[in-house]
Amino acid sequence: MKMGVVVTTYNSPRWLEKVMWGYEAQSDPDFELIIADDGSGQETAGVIERFKDRGRLNIRHVWHEDDGFRKTVILNKAIVETPCDYLAFTDGDCIPRGDYIANHKAAARPGHFVSGGLYRLTMPVSDAITEVMVANGTAFQFETLARLGQTRDHKRMKLTAGPRLANWLNRLTPTGATWNGGNSSGWKADMVAVNGFDERMQYGGLDREMGERMMNCGIKGIQARYSVITLHLDHKRGYENPETWAKNNAIRKNVRDNKLVWTEFGILKDVGQ
Repeated sequence: MKMGVVVTTYNSPRWLEKVMWGYEAQSDPDFELIIADDGSGQETAGVIERFKDRGRLNIRHVWHEDDGFRKTVILNKAIVETPCDYLAFTDGDCIPRGDYIANHKAAARPGHFVSGGLYRLTMPVSDAITEVMVANGTAFQFETLARLGQTRDHKRMKLTAGPRLANWLNRLTPTGATWNGGNSSGWKADMVAVNGFDERMQYGGLDREMGERMMNCGIKGIQARYSVITLHLDHKRGYENPETWAKNNAIRKNVRDNKLVWTEFGILKDVGQ
């Protein structure tokens, strides 16, 4: 297995820096880091070049010009350009725990995708995360986060559960294994088989839609929300609006109702299945 991690970003260099600290701290360093950049400017490019110069990561920067929200377009470009046969997908606001790569690899199975978990931080705690905390793992210890102001809730079990309890919780949870853009992985061939992401989709369920076509194609989800973990940094979402949600929901309903496995608006254009 040659693994890649596709990280989407758009003009959030400070958050991307924190995320890349997490990839430098992986227990398994054998992966390609693919930055799927939806048109960011020079500040983001500078962060990526700085991490290339540090020499700890194998980085591929996939970029296109800024022409509005085109996340699905840059994701398809990343799929095409990487030689990796197994890909994890996440965002530039999600810091991976040190066992992220190792646990995605351990969970991978033919004919399946892996649905990981995330733990949402407040904005003050997001700001307070430092490189040292990410490197030594204390950023993933709930007591550290609580001292910074993180509120206690039942979701902290994603951070406090050891490997045995995490596996038990993965089986026990009523939440289904779905393709989540913040933390999922699967075989590149399975994504290509459904023609990748639907490029009509804007913010709101765009990742789920590809996962639904994969499931219609017979690919099953593996629940790993308590064992494959990222910290989600808080931020505003100026690109979210009711119109795009309505459009996206209509596309997804059509996929579900008609058991579609292919989009004509994906990697290949004007080509039916």
